[in-house]
Amino acid sequence: MAALCRKAQSTGDPAASASENQAVNASLNDPLPSGAPASSEPRGRVALVTGAGKRLGREIALCLAGQGWDVAVHCRASRTEADATAADIRALGRRATVLCADLADEAATRTLVPEAVAALGRLDAVVNSASTFEYDNAASFSYAMLERHLRANTAPAIVLAQMLAEHLQARQGLGAGDGPGEGAVVNLLDQKLWNPNPDFISYTLSKAALESATTLLALALAPTVRVLGVAPGLTLSSEWLQGAQFQQAHALSPLGRSSTPQDVAATVAFALGNRSMTGTTLLVDGGQHLQRFERDFSMM
Repeated sequence: MAALCRKAQSTGDPAASASENQAVNASLNDPLPSGAPASSEPRGRVALVTGAGKRLGREIALCLAGQGWDVAVHCRASRTEADATAADIRALGRRATVLCADLADEAATRTLVPEAVAALGRLDAVVNSASTFEYDNAASFSYAMLERHLRANTAPAIVLAQMLAEHLQARQGLGAGDGPGEGAVVNLLDQKLWNPNPDFISYTLSKAALESATTLLALALAPTVRVLGVAPGLTLSSEWLQGAQFQQAHALSPLGRSSTPQDVAATVAFALGNRSMTGTTLLVDGGQHLQRFERDFSMM
């Protein structure tokens, strides 16, 4: 599936995979090449990608543009980075608009779908990539920390799915629908839901709730909207895990490497394009979910 977007230049050597991923991290600021392959199927279709100014959201937005999607690039405060993502999308010959909203604010979240439609004419898919990731554990847990994660990671994804369904139903009422499964929502989850540890408890609970919401929404919004999850493994370095420690942790999987941003983006694109899939989660982690880790990677 990585061939759907930019390829991570893998050597196939597990010992080289961590340094490969480090190079991938550095490449996130580079636009897709002008000759990137494009699929004819999504031509003229529009996706809203949350958190698309940076990191995985940016990679997903560029991957979709390379396949012929127009993209509404969401950000909260990273306007400069979001503008750069939009410029790179336009360089690929696709349309892009930048929408800024704090997803923890319900009223602000509810502006995103109508603003995307106003700017790009329609909306066919939502990719919920934006995420809050703050440390806590059972000893430091608080209502406030859990609420902060639920408001950022869980509730907005449900609201955006709801609003996408309403938009598509209205479009169908005008005779402009594309048939069953025309709309799709992809929620970014985490392999640690299948390989739990006690770190980042509020974050993990918010993603567990989102995984359950993925199933419930797939039932509730069918046949108009398909709802799927994509669960990456350790993919990008962070303030907690960098350099050699990141490289070592990235290699801790049955395949000798976890996911790259391109792996994740290609899987999102596959999920959006396959109209027979709904209510399931694709794990993209090199098999990390098959192993047992007592602590989060950043605490090892």
